Amino acid sequence: MNPIAMNLLVYGPDMNDAVLSELAFIHGVGYQGVEIPVFNTELAHWSAWKKEVDRLGLQPFACAIAGPTENLISPDPAVRAAGIAYLKGAVDVAAYLGSPYLSGPFHSALGVFTGAKATQQEIDWSIAGIREVADHAASKNITLCLEYLNRFESYLVSCADELYALVEQINHPYVEIMFDTFHANIEEVSTAEAIRRIAKRTPHIQLSESTRGILGEGQVNWPSVIQAIKDVNYAGWLVVEAFSEKLPAAHIWRKMFNSERELIEKSFKMVNGKRMVNGKW
Repeated sequence: MNPIAMNLLVYGPDMNDAVLSELAFIHGVGYQGVEIPVFNTELAHWSAWKKEVDRLGLQPFACAIAGPTENLISPDPAVRAAGIAYLKGAVDVAAYLGSPYLSGPFHSALGVFTGAKATQQEIDWSIAGIREVADHAASKNITLCLEYLNRFESYLVSCADELYALVEQINHPYVEIMFDTFHANIEEVSTAEAIRRIAKRTPHIQLSESTRGILGEGQVNWPSVIQAIKDVNYAGWLVVEAFSEKLPAAHIWRKMFNSERELIEKSFKMVNGKRMVNGKW
């Protein structure tokens, strides 16, 4: 059985003391790790977090998201430089926490569009920026795991094959892929086949429902996804990812579950092979 982690964006983007206090509950449910979004790159902010994950024995993972002011494919060189600086800082936080990866769609900015398909210049900017960040990550033994988003959130890469091609062009030993089932459910003909095609470059997988809610209560074909993960002999972590109205960037404006704790418990059961029957697990 693959080890299971919980992505903390379910609580929103602010990694405050209230979220920190939930780590003990997550550990008690049975999760062995947590994936922590890094928007604050001041190491002092993460001191209490490091102490708590170490105390609980949770494996920390780090993820990052670039916004309009950190866009690696911006025509403004100052914005591209700001993106590189932010990501290097996020790498430092990942190393401090003890994460082996910095994952996310930071090859470009979330929610920024030009109204046209990606140009070769934009691809080249992304490659150059990621290579510079990856050189820094290598010095910390951190692997960058790039993620593709669906067409409504990003345009540089929006499917498994496009991201695989980008990672191949980056051609850096510390750059690989993170696969997210939510985006695949929108963009792929078959999520399972997409997993099989890119498996050799995918050390990290996020499991996310079509609704961004409780795993098993949406339209993702979980039996086929889990079978593909087994077929490729994937030995990495499975990270449960879900969002709510607390994360405005996810554009979720209706309640998808009663509480974060309900989602955390039920999603853990689903990943462990339990199924809901007549409304009960």
